[in-house]
Formats: sequence, C-alpha cells, structure tokens
Amino acid sequence: MERTYYYARVSTSEQNLDRQIEAFKNMGADDMDIITDKASGKNMERVGYQALKNSILRKGDTLVIKSLDRLSRSKTDIKNELEYFKSEGIRLKILDLPTTLIDLPTEQGWIFDMINNILIEVLSSIAEQERLIIRQRQREGIAAAKLKGKHLGRKCTEYPPEWEHLYFLWRDKKITAKEFMRHSGLKKSTFYRLLSIYDRD
Repeated sequence: MERTYYYARVSTSEQNLDRQIEAFKNMGADDMDIITDKASGKNMERVGYQALKNSILRKGDTLVIKSLDRLSRSKTDIKNELEYFKSEGIRLKILDLPTTLIDLPTEQGWIFDMINNILIEVLSSIAEQERLIIRQRQREGIAAAKLKGKHLGRKCTEYPPEWEHLYFLWRDKKITAKEFMRHSGLKKSTFYRLLSIYDRD
C-alpha cells in the first residue's frame, strides 16, 4: 500500500515546527505520518530523517517537504538524496515548488522533470549560499564584538586550526569524538560547545 509521509525540520530546539506542520495538516496529513527534526541542515545525520529514509519509506511512497532547504542546505547532499529517492521509486513533493505537485501522464512527465531539475539546481544553490551567508555574518559579528572588547556569552574559545579537517573526518565516522578531542587538544565540554555552535544552521 502506497503511503504519503511528511518531513519537517528546524535548526535548533528554540525554533518551532508549527508553520511546516500546519501546511501538512492543510493537505490532510495525519500526525502519525509527520516526522520531524530539530537539527542543522548542514548534513543528513538527523535521527528523524534517517529513520524516515531507512525504516519507513518504501517504493511507491511519497515524501512531502515544505521547501527544499528543509531537506538539506548542502547542494551535494540535496542531489544525492534526490537521486536516492528516484532510484528507490519514492516521489518527492515540495510545497514551495508547485511543479512537483502536479500529476501528469507518463508521456508528458518528462517536461516537468526537466523543469523541476532546473528549479532544484537553482534552489539548492540558494540554500547552500544562504548557509554560507549565515556563517559569514556570525563570524563578522564575533569579530566586531572582539574589536569593541566585548564577549558574546561565555569567554570566546577559538576553533583549533585543524577543526574543519577533523570535523569532516568525525562526521564521516572515520574518527571518534575522543580521537577528535585528542587531536584538537580540546576538553570535552569545550568540544561539544564548539560543535553545537558549528552545527547551527
């Protein structure tokens, strides 16, 4: 039996999912079919999404999201996930992309596939760029505060020089958190604090 599931995401626990869930309810969604995450769109390692992808969705099912950036803010990840859904026979509907909601006969469907591919290419680039802008503004804000002799929250701890390299090794499960901390020289509390800041959308 083919089913429709809905996925909503916000970046932090302080944000709420109401707007996305309301859009799903207006489509007739049942609470049991709505899967949510309060986690960054930086990568795909989210509890709700992974459960949806690996345990819930089946061939012939439909996944509905509010906008493309709720899936991810990484252009590469977006492309990979779309290829996965296509290969698994799972349809993706994006409410902010109306052409993905249209049902057409097979012989005409290729036209909308082409349109959707172009639009998704543009939107995924925008989603990734927005994340870069957010990160840049955060850095500029911290730098401006430092120039004025201010501290934002706790005493600011700089990221170690090898942070980016170690982060991606850890994210890809090539090193453990303990190895990450050992190589970076960070204490556990500092490591997780920096990680929570770095992982924000």
